Amino acid sequence: MVDTTKQSAVAEQATSSDIKVKKHIKLTEITYRRNCDSDYTEKIEALDKQFNYSNDSDYYWSEPELSLFYGTPLYEEASLSQKLALNHLYWATQYNQTAATEANAVLYNQVTAGVFGNIGGYETLCQELALETEQERHHIHAFHMIGYKTKRALLSQSAFNASAQGKSSKKNDLARGLTSKRCSQIFTFDWQSSPLSMVQEYIFRFATNQVLLKKQAHCYSQYLKELEEKGESIPAQTTGLLGQLAPRPLLQFFTLNCGSSPFLACVFYTTRYMANMLIKNYEYRYSHYYRELEKQGEFIPVPVAVSHYHLLDESFHTTTSQLIAQDLYKDFPKPTAYEQFLANLTIYRAQSVVLKGLSGGLPAIFRSDASFMLSFYKLLQSPVFDMSAEEALQWLKRCLCQEQEGFHVTLKYHHRLLTELRRMFDPIDYLWPVNRELRLMAAGGSIHQAIQQNIKAFEQFSRSVA
Repeated sequence: MVDTTKQSAVAEQATSSDIKVKKHIKLTEITYRRNCDSDYTEKIEALDKQFNYSNDSDYYWSEPELSLFYGTPLYEEASLSQKLALNHLYWATQYNQTAATEANAVLYNQVTAGVFGNIGGYETLCQELALETEQERHHIHAFHMIGYKTKRALLSQSAFNASAQGKSSKKNDLARGLTSKRCSQIFTFDWQSSPLSMVQEYIFRFATNQVLLKKQAHCYSQYLKELEEKGESIPAQTTGLLGQLAPRPLLQFFTLNCGSSPFLACVFYTTRYMANMLIKNYEYRYSHYYRELEKQGEFIPVPVAVSHYHLLDESFHTTTSQLIAQDLYKDFPKPTAYEQFLANLTIYRAQSVVLKGLSGGLPAIFRSDASFMLSFYKLLQSPVFDMSAEEALQWLKRCLCQEQEGFHVTLKYHHRLLTELRRMFDPIDYLWPVNRELRLMAAGGSIHQAIQQNIKAFEQFSRSVA
């Protein structure tokens, strides 16, 4: 006798699955059509060509709180011209990092599209990823050019040429090495300079294709296959969000895995969504400022307009990230224990590297100021403030080693992003609780803890430049 109840349940489950697949594919088609019809990238290109710092130098580029050292004793005593410089340098700093993160997207969009294209049925998604990749290239160019022109105007050539600093450059090299060591202390072996890099690459390919993901060889990214046929190494970005997670060889291993497994290709978009929301968290304020200036008929500086149109452009990219991260991975077989482990390790590292603290000198940045002390120190000695080394250290201590409003501003942005990421991660069933609940990020939302970390970092930094 046929169990009709069981048959009905199976049929209902299949129908429900089909509807869900059709839903996210349909949303991808809508996103692609709307993205093609938009002209935000073209507007960013035009603004990029138009930018001249002198035309925008007398205007704020955002609300004052998006300024370096905002809320600190230094900011309170700064002149109007210095406050404008801090406001402009914040934009340049943030969008330099944004450009680096978008370079990650340029690479991994192509790697993962090469996987989805092999599987079939995702043609529109691959077209959307190709379009996004082209858009990112234009974004990166605009961010670099505007940022470069701004820093050149405010900081002079010394900001781009360490040798111009003469005797002090040795101290800065020492401090830079100290900062670099602190940021990568989890890795004790310098894989990047190892003479065994070709052997490592062979081992990575063998382990991935023949052992760890052997059954998915048919999914191997066409993009990586073409690079391999040309004799080129596995690509990896060493800047941006992903580039900070591990040394280059391990990033190459991640690239190889993303290009070999449909599930791990989807995992990249979980990290890409994190990057999307990190940018949106502060970029929304630029867009709001743009709309207020527009409503009042006031002059709109080019960087403000670039931020506004970038937010609109990135809205399509954010939708793509969310669809793939939350829904597309369910189209494929459940992840193996290895795939699930690598996925969670990646998200865990992302939390620990870029979401585990509060900056008192860079609003809306969730890392310890230890990473930025050398840059802050050089800024205070630049033409903007023209301080002596001793004065710069005194101000660094006052600004970063005691409670001030800047920490509270960053904490406000921290709460907003934490809420958004938890909402996004909640339905993703393969995540460990520490990742789904963003526990590392939540633990880093402590002003007291941030100050204590800064005190230790400052003591070490001040000794290195003494």
